[in-house]
Order: sequence, then C-alpha cells, then structure tokens
Amino acid sequence: MAQAITRASQYLFATQHARGYWHAPLEANATMEAEYVFFNRLLGRERPDVERRLAERLLALQQADGSWPIYHNGPGGPSTTIEAYFALKLTGMSATEPALVRARDFILGRGGLARAGVFTRIWLAYFGQFPWAGVPSMPVELVLLPPWFPLNIYAMSSWARGTVVPLTLLLAHRPSVRLPAEAAVAELWLRAPTRDDLAFARSPELVTTRNFFLAVDRALKTLAPLSWRGLRRRAVARAIEWLLRHQDTNGQWGGIQPAMVNSVLALHAVGFAADHPAMMSGIQGVEDFLVECEGTLMYQPCVSPNWDTALAARALLDAGLDPAHPALGRAADWLVANQINRPGDWAVLNPTLEPGGWAFEFANDWYPDVDDSAVILTVLDALPAAETAAGRRAIAYGLNWTLGMQSRNGGWAAFDTDNTAAFLNRIPFADMEAMIDPPTEDVTGRVLHLMGTIGYRLDFGRARRAVEFLRRTQRSDGSWWGRWGVNFIYGTWGALAGLERIGEDMRAPYVRRAVEWLATHQNPDGGWGETVASYDDESLAGKGESTPSQTAWALLGLLAADGPSSPAVERGVDWLVRTQGPDGTWQERLFTGTGFPRHFYLRYHLYRHYFPLMALGQYRARLAARGEG
Repeated sequence: MAQAITRASQYLFATQHARGYWHAPLEANATMEAEYVFFNRLLGRERPDVERRLAERLLALQQADGSWPIYHNGPGGPSTTIEAYFALKLTGMSATEPALVRARDFILGRGGLARAGVFTRIWLAYFGQFPWAGVPSMPVELVLLPPWFPLNIYAMSSWARGTVVPLTLLLAHRPSVRLPAEAAVAELWLRAPTRDDLAFARSPELVTTRNFFLAVDRALKTLAPLSWRGLRRRAVARAIEWLLRHQDTNGQWGGIQPAMVNSVLALHAVGFAADHPAMMSGIQGVEDFLVECEGTLMYQPCVSPNWDTALAARALLDAGLDPAHPALGRAADWLVANQINRPGDWAVLNPTLEPGGWAFEFANDWYPDVDDSAVILTVLDALPAAETAAGRRAIAYGLNWTLGMQSRNGGWAAFDTDNTAAFLNRIPFADMEAMIDPPTEDVTGRVLHLMGTIGYRLDFGRARRAVEFLRRTQRSDGSWWGRWGVNFIYGTWGALAGLERIGEDMRAPYVRRAVEWLATHQNPDGGWGETVASYDDESLAGKGESTPSQTAWALLGLLAADGPSSPAVERGVDWLVRTQGPDGTWQERLFTGTGFPRHFYLRYHLYRHYFPLMALGQYRARLAARGEG
C-alpha cells in the first residue's frame, strides 16, 4: 500500500501544471464533436483538418449496432446517433459508407428523425432538415419577465439560463444554411412527417402541467406572426445586452459548450460581424475546448481545472504529503488567485450575500458553484496559505458565500438557492429534464464536511438543517442519490463523509443502514461499481463493474462511518492496490460523472486517480491513528 501511495503521488507531481493547477480531459458523447461541425457550417468556417480528425473520433466511438451511446458501452442514443450521422455527412462521408448504413438502420429502427430530441431538432432545422413546426416555442420576450414572475430566466438553472437566452435569439431569427443534396438527411424520415410525427408526447391524464404547456406551445406558434414588433425589438435588445454582459474574459459563456456555442451563433444571427471583439473571443473560446485525448481529437463539454486542482491537492494531503510542500503551495496560490469576488447570477435572488465562491472552470465569474467552493475551502484550510492575509481573506469570504447559498429546505444546490420550480421540467423545451438546480444530497454532504472541518458542530443551525435534509432524502434501503456522480455510491459517500465530520453519531440507525448498503454492494473482486443505468432503473443501484473511482467513494464512505478495520474496507483497499498500473495510476473507461441524470454523462480523466489516492491515504492515516500501521 505504501508503494501504491508513493507511485500515485509521484504521478500527480509529474502532471501538475507549472502554474499550480491540475487539469485532465473531460469527456462526454459524440454530440460534442458533431455540434462543433454544425457550428462551423453555420458560421461558414472551413476547418477541414480538424473536422477530419473529429470524424475519425466519431467513427471510433460508433458501436457495432451502428449507434452512438451517451456513455461508454451504453445503449444507443437516437439523438446522439442522428447528430453523429449528420456530422459525418457534412464532413464528406457518403450515405453508402458501411458506418452510415449501420447508423441509418439504427435510426430508422427507432422511429427516424421524428424521435429526435429538442436540441437535435433545432440543429437540423437550421439546415432545413427538420420542420420548424416541430421545434418548441421559446419566445425571446421571455428575457423581459421579472424575477418575481414564476416563468423567468432566473427561475431556471444556471446552465439552462445560459443556453436559453441565446436560443431565444436563434429561434427568433432562424438562421439557415443551404446544403448540397448529398449532405441532406431526408433518408432518415420513415415517411413525410405529419403533424403527429412532429408533436411532443402528451401525458395520458387530461389535466397535467405538461399538457398545459403543450397547449401554451401551440398557442405561441399560432400567435407568433402577430407578435408586437416594438416588444420584439426590446426583447432582442435585452437578450443581446445580456449575452454581451455575461461573456467571460476568455470569450466563453458559462464555461459550458451549449452556452458558448449558442451565444456565438446568436450574435452571428443578429448581425455581429466576424471581426467584432465579442465574436472573435467567443470563437476562440469555442476552439479552446478541443483537446488531444487518447490518440484522438476530442471536443469537451466543459473544463475542470479548479475541481481537479482541489481534489488532487486533497488526495496528496490525505496521502500524508507535508502541507508545506511546494506542489501544494503552487496549488494554493492558483486557488486563491481564482476566487470570484464579484456578484454573479446567483445574486439576483440572493442580493445581500457577499461574493466569494469558486467556479469549476478557468474563467466563469458569473457562475461560481458550491461544490467546488466547499472542496477548495477544506483544502486551503489545511495549507500554510490559511495563515497568510490573502488566505485568511479567501477562506472568510468563501465560507460566508458557501454557507449563505443554503436553500430553505436545508440543502445546498450547485449554483443557486431555492431553484426548485419543478414545473419548468414539464415545458416542451425541457426534454432533458434539467431546467432547475434543486438542493442535492451530495452537495449538502460536501458542505457538511466543510463545516465540520472549519469547526462547526451539530448545534450550528445550518448544520442541523442540513442533517435534517439528508435524513429526509435518504432512500428506504439506506443509500443516497448522487446528482453529480454515478450514482448511489457517490451520494452515499458524500452524505456519510459529511455526517461524520460534522459530529453525527455514526451508530445512529439511519447511518448504519447506509453502511450496510455499501457493504452489501461490494463486488466479489473486492471493488465497487455502479452502472449509469441506475438513474433509469433503481434496481441497478450499486451494481456494476468495479471501477477505481467508485471503489474509492465506497471506501471513503465506509472509512468515515466505521474506520479502517472492517473486512469490506480491507478487500476494497486490496483491490485498489492490485489494480494500480506501473505508472502509478489506474485505468477507468466507464463514465462515473454525471451532467444531467438520465441524459448526459461525463468521464473525468482524473477521477480514476485522485479518488483512489484519497482512499488509500485516508485508510493509512486512520490505521496509524489507531496504532495499527
């Protein structure tokens, strides 16, 4: 074990950037590469060498049945496959190529283009390949609605808001690109589409929120030609102003692909010249998400330097590295320098709270998040930087902001407080069910862990309400759901780690149920794993091929609850030691990160490394504390 910890630590030393941060690729699915191709066509850009390499990656990711999945070895996704197919045709591939024949058979076998999701329909409509009648309405006048109105952009999650605003401009202007006949995808229709083919499915009950919004959508389509021009001009101007104000210093928007790509396209659609500073920096921001990955050129959905840096530093601390080590000093300097000291969108509904959080990305000042901030604060608190004037200020403001983001129900969400308007997930546009950012178990556990690290205990009101939130949200089998990691293993680790650090009685019956759940879901090989499919089918909770990151999460949860001396912990540690490679890291092809449950998943390329190191380090430290090692 000691050798495994040393090798894993050396790997992190070797991969730290000179500026002090860690950062590895963040992988999603084939729609990322496909939409980069669409983006270039809509702007009239020629990038043949880049697109050739992206086409090679798309072909490498295709499954034997012709489909492209939304996670490794997952079932084929109809929309993902439609977008990959169309992108390959745009790059010059013939419909008669075997790869496209297999893809076309898969698409037609699942209903053809009529089964495309909302975002796929919008992309296709720009190219004349899908009727606009089948695209849900999202009037640009939405940006004029005040925050107190139930349906307004600030009732949406940060990621939805950053995507919806530019999309309202795009849907108002409907940009179009003429395609050569050989690039069209009419062959993906089963038949000429009828109104029923284009319609979104109704709820079987007569009166539901979804059916109400479907009726509203039909009304908006009917009334669209009658829109008041003065109001439309005012809304367009407000949306443009919002986009320009929300562009970050590196040219990006929100640090995520949907917001970035759509914002550049929206500015182009309303007439911004290619040499306008906002366009030039925006296009460069889009380009910056291209990365070399495992021999291919990949397009990332996001980048994670602050998250990777905090977790890598935490792992090195858990492994016993001297807090005064230069690598940790450089990481602390990076983190302190990247604190956000200006209000963001979160302040619209939380105006009295002082700023002080951190974002996930290199530059995303409008959207700091609680999860990153909590981990970063626990790291800074353990380093010599905490004794400097800059460090004390960073911790004070960061702690105030993070705790101040607590929602009324006692939990914490990622980006906003009380962002719980569940009806927004019933509008036709929301087929990914990701329009809101409600408090979650994993983030709440992380903040509990922070509070306990700083010195708060259960008599602190915020901590008490957070524990009550966790008790309410625990499943009957003892586990907790994971919003940002796959899935119940991730959520259960986060809850147990937070409860232990805040001083909860780890002998409490509800805690023991969680421990029993983790122990009974250990695989025969000693590791833990959980399939992404558990989001769709909870009978699969805690079941799947063992992975380094999920094994580490289970170990960290069990160590928090029971310490290092249980047989399950010993078998899990043995699995990590046995599966470490000679280069000091682990292999993990499966996706264990979550973007939008049931719809969008992530493979963090450093999860396979710093979480196992964290688990091994904590195991050794707890053994030593008991005089057993």
